[in-house]
Amino acid sequence: MLTQSERDIIKATVPLLEQGGEQLTQHFYNIMLSEYTDVRPLFNQAAQSTGRQPRALANSLLMYAKNIDTLENLGDLVRTIIHKHASLQILPEQYAIVGTCLLRAIKEVLGEEVATDEVISAWKHAYFSLANLLSEKEEELYEQAEMAEGGWRGERLFYVADKVQESDIITSFYLKPVDGKPILYHQPGQFLGLRFIFLEGEQRRNYSISCAPNSEYYRISVKREDKGVVSNYLHNQVQVGDRLRVFPPFGAFTLAANQRPIALISAGVGITPMVSMLEQALESNEQVYFIHAAQNHEVDPFYDWLYDKAAKHSNLTIFKSYEDNSSGKAHHTGRLSKELLAEILPHTNMDVYYLGPTPFMAMLHNALAELGFPNEQCHYEFFGPAEALTAAA
Repeated sequence: MLTQSERDIIKATVPLLEQGGEQLTQHFYNIMLSEYTDVRPLFNQAAQSTGRQPRALANSLLMYAKNIDTLENLGDLVRTIIHKHASLQILPEQYAIVGTCLLRAIKEVLGEEVATDEVISAWKHAYFSLANLLSEKEEELYEQAEMAEGGWRGERLFYVADKVQESDIITSFYLKPVDGKPILYHQPGQFLGLRFIFLEGEQRRNYSISCAPNSEYYRISVKREDKGVVSNYLHNQVQVGDRLRVFPPFGAFTLAANQRPIALISAGVGITPMVSMLEQALESNEQVYFIHAAQNHEVDPFYDWLYDKAAKHSNLTIFKSYEDNSSGKAHHTGRLSKELLAEILPHTNMDVYYLGPTPFMAMLHNALAELGFPNEQCHYEFFGPAEALTAAA
């Protein structure tokens, strides 16, 4: 338990985190990834190069410091973090490495005049209190996955039963367990963690599950990234019959249990969990709006599948928006906007789920608020606080 003096010190560092949090976390990652090679597989190098991962950590540290007196306010952020960590099989001993590097980064970036012994002591206590909390909750997730029917702990061998190109940049992989036993039913919106062993070293990634829950297979639909080591390996080298190391499904971005109309809004590869969620939504919701934005038809996956669903389900409305609509297969040319959403969605008494690139999500976050959608009916998966989406817009 933190003392009041330690809480005051943490709160006093909020302005420093607001001004230089990203510089601090960038230095933290430089220390950790250069000196502790064992943890490198847990961090996406592409996210490092774009600055996405340092920004996410900076946001998390800032929110932790701001809410040090009311940690219950961090519920959604904590749930997102522990499910991401569980999908990569983060272990308690790895938190110690992170803590060592974080405290060193605070001291080296802020300097000894600011990062006094008292400041470092307060942040050490605060960090390890949080680390213990996260470790305990992640262990609960591991136990739940292990004890559930078809579940397991750690990695399990799956083979590629089928490989299907969904668009010019997205390919689906159907994964079945090598042992032939049932698998854990996932919740639509969850993701799978995978572990890869390359000559250059180990890599871990998580990908959204893009099929309906079942006991036989999972499907992941992977976008090819220009410099993505794992995505290019999957696209170029992995073939039907090949084996992959798979962790159990985790994720907190799932459908709420109610009967309100629902809108599933995505852009780019953000469509993958929405496809799985659509299967469930069609069974339980009175009206479903599936809205997807893409650059053009060539990069838009599941097009025929979606319209086949619409032909069979009168409660499904599809809306497509392409920046380049030369194919004529979209309803709108250009990007989604607040004005367009107001035309598509008939009222605000519905749950809205959205996922895509950060600028897209930022636009939706603000647009939905301005259109009058209650905050508790807007759901998204974003590794950071809602304030970051507001700022990004």
